[in-house]
Amino acid sequence: MKRFIQNIKNIWKVEELRKRIILTLSLILIYRVGSFIILPGVNYSALEASQKNGGQNTLETLLSLFSGGGFSHASVMALGIMPYISASIIMQLLGMAVPAVQKMQNEGESGRKQINNYTRILTIVICALQAPSYLSLYVANKGAMPADATTFWWTQTILVLIAGSMFAVWLGERITDKGIGNGISLLITVGILARLPEAFLAEIGISSGNMIKIVLEIVGFMLVVMGTVLIVQGVRKIPLNTAKRVVGARSVDAQGARNYLPIKVNASGVMPIIFAQAIMTIPVMIFSGTKPGEGSFIQRELSNIYGVGYNTLLAVLIIVFTYFYTAIMINPRKIADDLKRSGGFIPGVKPGEDTAEYIDTLVSRITFPGSLTLAIVAILPPIAHIVGVNDAFAMFFGGTSVLIMVGVVLDTLQQIESYLLNRHMDGLMEGTRVRGRRTANELSGI
Repeated sequence: MKRFIQNIKNIWKVEELRKRIILTLSLILIYRVGSFIILPGVNYSALEASQKNGGQNTLETLLSLFSGGGFSHASVMALGIMPYISASIIMQLLGMAVPAVQKMQNEGESGRKQINNYTRILTIVICALQAPSYLSLYVANKGAMPADATTFWWTQTILVLIAGSMFAVWLGERITDKGIGNGISLLITVGILARLPEAFLAEIGISSGNMIKIVLEIVGFMLVVMGTVLIVQGVRKIPLNTAKRVVGARSVDAQGARNYLPIKVNASGVMPIIFAQAIMTIPVMIFSGTKPGEGSFIQRELSNIYGVGYNTLLAVLIIVFTYFYTAIMINPRKIADDLKRSGGFIPGVKPGEDTAEYIDTLVSRITFPGSLTLAIVAILPPIAHIVGVNDAFAMFFGGTSVLIMVGVVLDTLQQIESYLLNRHMDGLMEGTRVRGRRTANELSGI
């Protein structure tokens, strides 16, 4: 505890880091306050009464989880950050199929700004499509619509929902630029964490008197978190040999060269989970007004987040997006070219094209078990639900909630530790270091 307090003091001593953390917390607070501002004219008492009477199904619990409660509160930020995530997915898919988008991706900073502008425009379009569905399929079904809902009310409410979602995007971008961590991912994580205490207290209330069950659930939750950390931080080290350089009459190793190339088992990080969940919210939103037993087979399967159909599709999407995002994050040809220019090579593999093919094959092999494990963790909530965990807490018992929380928290901690190490201070955990942070030798290498 004494070392932990000293680390906190070290963080506070770094002026730039202190300002970034304060700004990040301030913007997160604004986002949380916005999640409780009710839409004009909505009867919140009717919403509250419906939830107390068990009117909130698992679909609504899921959507509320990723919007920090804004969905169930009918707040100005009810749509949350997910429309922006959906727009980002579409733009990245277009980047693989449309030459004009590919050209923008290769134009560096100017191209990135253009893509961001198009992503924002697409976000507005998605919000404009989702907002009427949200009002008609959720707010109206809860009996919270104004009795005199006119065309003007519909128009202004849809505009407010669009503005709330875009304001959340703006907050996320400001956190990324001026704060700590990835702003969009942090807002999703904060929304998830905000629901955890309530869900855990509800589970304690349901299981009161059965302390053995509560203890087992806590132990199981911790094991899932530990396993998720191992998945996120797992690294495959490819051995490297580096060229020699002559200094006077001696031949010595090149300074700063590293002796291995680290390839993460989960190189894509948390993004495949967020992308897959964003895609799954589209049918969830469309069929959220469908009562159990009604509609087609597809409607029933996609409306049951604990069903086989829903979780099978979710697992497949996670595997697909893991491969997709890994292909974006890791470019074997570029790595091979960098190795060749620096005089490094993989033992037994020819530099150049053979090295690129070797790295590509290795990445494909380690991505499959990584993506499969992510998919298994993502579908743990139905298992927790089957063994008797309540719906709210089951969402945290594995699934996307834990994957997103672990990935984002580790990424944020790595950024904070980098600031501390740049000021010649101890890391967050003295005697250890957050895995994934590069050593000085690695930073000066390839």
